[in-house]
Amino acid sequence: MWLVVGLGNPGSAYAATRHNVGFMLMDCLRKDGGLSPWRKKFDGELADGELGGSPVIALKPQTFMNLSGMAVAAALRFYKLPPERVLVMHDDLDLPLATMKLKIGGGNGGHNGLRNIEAHIGSLFWRLRLGIGRPADKAQVHDYVLSPFINAEKAELPAIFDRAARAIPWLLQGQADYARNLLAHTPAQSPSGGAGNTDSTKPKG
Repeated sequence: MWLVVGLGNPGSAYAATRHNVGFMLMDCLRKDGGLSPWRKKFDGELADGELGGSPVIALKPQTFMNLSGMAVAAALRFYKLPPERVLVMHDDLDLPLATMKLKIGGGNGGHNGLRNIEAHIGSLFWRLRLGIGRPADKAQVHDYVLSPFINAEKAELPAIFDRAARAIPWLLQGQADYARNLLAHTPAQSPSGGAGNTDSTKPKG
C-alpha cells in the first residue's frame, strides 16, 4: 500500500492557483482511477482504491500548505507505512510548466509544504515535482504561486496530468526508472520488454 499525497491550499479562492497543482492532479487521479469518493479524515480529504493494481490511500491535506505534515504524519501512523511508501505531488518553481521530475529524498527547495512534511516524517519520501515556472522578478514569487494559471497554461494541464497518471502506477510497482521515462515523455522499453505503447504503459497486475 502507498500513501499518495497532493499538496495545495483548501478553499475556492485557491482552487485554480499554481500552488494547488498537486490538488488538481490528485483530483484527476481519484476520478480517472476510480478511487472512492473523498471523505474527511486526518485533517484532510481521503480516498482509497487502486492505481494500476496497487492499493493506495489518496490524501489532500486541508491544513493549508505550511502545515501539510500534520495530515501526512497522521495517515502514515494509522496505516503503519514507512516514509518510503509516500508519494507527495507538489508544485515546483524551478521547473518549467509541463516538466516533471521524480525523486526520493533530497531538499525541499524552500517549499513550505515539503518543509513541514519533512519535520513530521523525515525526508525519505518520494516527491513528484510538477513544474509551474518562475516569474522573472523574485519579489513576485508569492503572488505568482497564488495566482491562477493563465489560459494557455490551463490548456496544457490535461496532457500533463495524463502523462503523470500513466507514470505513477509504475512507481507504485517498483519501476521508478520507467516512471521517470514516461514523465519525461521519452519513448522507452517497458520493464516486461514490450514497446512503450498505450498498453505497455499500464502495469500488469
